[in-house]
Amino acid sequence: MRLRIGFKIFSVALGLLLLMGAAALLSLRMTKTVDDQLEILAQNYYPAYVALAHANIHSVEESAFIRRLYIALDETPRDPQKIAALRAQVAQSGVASDADLTEAREDINRQIAHPIDFNDDIELARLDTKIEFLQADRRRYEQTYAKLAVAMDKGEEVLDRDLLDELDQQRDQFDKRIEGDRVEMNHLAGGAIAGTRAYQSRVVGISLALLLIAALLGISVAAAVTTGLVRPVRRLLAGTAAVEGGALDTIVPVTSSDEIGRLTASFNKMVGELKVKEQIRDTFGKYVDPRIVAGLLDRPELTNPTGARREMTILFCDMQGFTSFSEGMTPAGLVNVMNRYLTVLSEPVRRNSGIIDKYIGDAVMAFWGPPFAAADDQARLACVAAIEQFAAVPAFQEELPDLTGVRRGFPEIQLRIGVATGEVVVGNIGSEQTRNYTVIGDTVNIASRLEGVNKAYGTRILIGERTRELAADAIETREIDSVLVVGKSEPERIFELLGRKGEVAAERLELRDTFVAALADYRAQRWDKSAKGFRDCLSIQPEDPASNIFLDRIDRFRIAPPGDTWNGVWELHAK
Repeated sequence: MRLRIGFKIFSVALGLLLLMGAAALLSLRMTKTVDDQLEILAQNYYPAYVALAHANIHSVEESAFIRRLYIALDETPRDPQKIAALRAQVAQSGVASDADLTEAREDINRQIAHPIDFNDDIELARLDTKIEFLQADRRRYEQTYAKLAVAMDKGEEVLDRDLLDELDQQRDQFDKRIEGDRVEMNHLAGGAIAGTRAYQSRVVGISLALLLIAALLGISVAAAVTTGLVRPVRRLLAGTAAVEGGALDTIVPVTSSDEIGRLTASFNKMVGELKVKEQIRDTFGKYVDPRIVAGLLDRPELTNPTGARREMTILFCDMQGFTSFSEGMTPAGLVNVMNRYLTVLSEPVRRNSGIIDKYIGDAVMAFWGPPFAAADDQARLACVAAIEQFAAVPAFQEELPDLTGVRRGFPEIQLRIGVATGEVVVGNIGSEQTRNYTVIGDTVNIASRLEGVNKAYGTRILIGERTRELAADAIETREIDSVLVVGKSEPERIFELLGRKGEVAAERLELRDTFVAALADYRAQRWDKSAKGFRDCLSIQPEDPASNIFLDRIDRFRIAPPGDTWNGVWELHAK
């Protein structure tokens, strides 16, 4: 059964409301009982006590009026009006006393019959019996008074005194009994008050206990529901953090069927899809540059299938003497060495935001440019990658014994690298079944030719004029020549990449400056001065192949001058 989060929260609120309402209703009911007990005290106990007190007072008044009547009858002459008034007062006091006793009994019996009591019904019944005896004493008292009145009317003095003494004794006995009953009624009323107070204290205690229990139950239920809501959210957050950190095997358990449970299930499904996509990325990343794979999977607009013209920088890197290097190696050994070799050459490219386009045997083709590298930074990054590739060769040379299991006999590995910058067509190129995100155009051919031109000049890294222009602030170069490569109709100034700015030895910079001056004389056909300059270069670096090449050309031009129209461009016939 699916329970929505809103329903759970509403249920908790409703449960808390019901608990608090039940506690409040119970408290009200118990408070009503206290009110009923107070009402009983006001309607039964205290009226009964007051009635007994009034009965006692009226009895005392009656006795006093009888005494005054006795004195009035003994007076000579008698005052009839006074005697009549006293007789009326005696009768009135007697009736009032009888009425008070009856009222007290009614109050007591009403309390006995009431459903709310103070566990004193037996005491009240006993007191009712005592008041009933008091009424009997009242009747006897009235009878004695009647006899006394007859005797006083007849003038029987001896009988009067005896009856008067008897009447006083009955009155004293009645007063004593009614005082005891009144005290007992007061005691019962006090007990009822104490019981009410005790019950009221109990009501307060129970109300507080109920309130506490309701609060604890409510808090417990709310905490349980809240924990049930928060725990899966925290697990989901932890899973999100884990996935963000690359743990794509994260599975968050689904512990509910509410919105969070469905969200968790969707999260697990999403992570599964991310894992599949990452597996695709890893798998194809071994065959296609990972950023191209990312573009194909995540940002297809970066790999527009229609193609686009952009200025990009192309790099070709090749191993010198690969054929002789691979001779005598087993296929497995050769694959092992080549994989490591291409890995070593690829790392600088990727480290510097380049794209590995393809591996051609032992050669590597890479390119830089939007959207993978900024347009203003592409040439610098390509030159830095070329420098780092060249610097990585000695370490690879040292790895060969471990890679092949052969300790000696390896030729020295040398690289030839060509870098060119210019307009190319970039896009997904290939058949309907198989395509490759690559670059094509004249600049690609120039970069490939520059890699080969290294053989002619004995250099290691040659770059084109546009590449040097864009990266001039970051690199040191030496202009080698102005050449016309195979397949090109326009000459290209080519430069040897010496290294990063501030990292090239002073000797090589001196060689560069001397070479540039000699090259200028060479183009001006000042053969003697140019030859002297190139010899100065050899004195700085005896094994500078480019200087020897130009000295050889100068010797030939002295024999067969190039003519006045010569522009200093050297035409290369070999690729």
